[in-house]
Amino acid sequence: MRLAALQTAIAWEDPPANFARVEPWLRAAVEAGAQIVVLPEMFACGFSMNARAIQEPPEGPSTRFLRERAAEYGVWIAGSLPELPEDGESAGRKRKPYNTLVLAGPGGEVHRYRKIRPFSYAGEDKHYGAGTETVTVEIRAGEELLRTTLFVCYDLRFADLFWDAAEETDLFLVVANWPVTRRRHWTALLAARAIENQAYVVGVNRVGEGGGLEYAGDSRILDPMGEVLAAAAGGETMLLADLDPTRVKQVRKDLPFLPDRHPR
Repeated sequence: MRLAALQTAIAWEDPPANFARVEPWLRAAVEAGAQIVVLPEMFACGFSMNARAIQEPPEGPSTRFLRERAAEYGVWIAGSLPELPEDGESAGRKRKPYNTLVLAGPGGEVHRYRKIRPFSYAGEDKHYGAGTETVTVEIRAGEELLRTTLFVCYDLRFADLFWDAAEETDLFLVVANWPVTRRRHWTALLAARAIENQAYVVGVNRVGEGGGLEYAGDSRILDPMGEVLAAAAGGETMLLADLDPTRVKQVRKDLPFLPDRHPR
């Protein structure tokens, strides 16, 4: 199954500008044969703590953009956005939005993962609610099926989140706005999550400047042995790789490490 990781810059708090920026990249990914396309964290607005200004209702503009393009191009598209909870539920006393990773499918499907670990160092926990559940989606393309688990940026630092989902996961998607000052942490942790969970890991980071921070990109696609299938530097670019779920099964059969994590 071919995956495209779109490493883009993000116009600060300007969804229409970002939809226009992303559109040609989506077309290029589809033309390259991608069946899954992954955008960075907060792809339409940047990692802003001005949550009240950028928050969107469920099925708001950013979600509609993902849904419509997924249906138009016949692919799966993922990107995170600041989404308010549904009516009747609350992300806190002040009804904070969630940093929600939306995965839209070609048949109108929409799956939502709410970031479990808000980045308290930057005050994200004060402006965004915390999710409580991991989300694993069976992505189908023809006869192939990739069990795909969704995560957002800071979640990457918490190995237990990945461990708990590993046995039912072929592919971990991690979207991010990870700053240049900690770029070595980003690349090291992506490799660690692939190696220790014997799964594909795709990390999609933004580039450019936003909110006073610089972002270096360094997006990666890694195989279940931690080998780099595709890597980016610091500019806007598209990474492509073909992911084979049978590769995950074979690695886990040849090197049966996962059962020893929770020995009987």
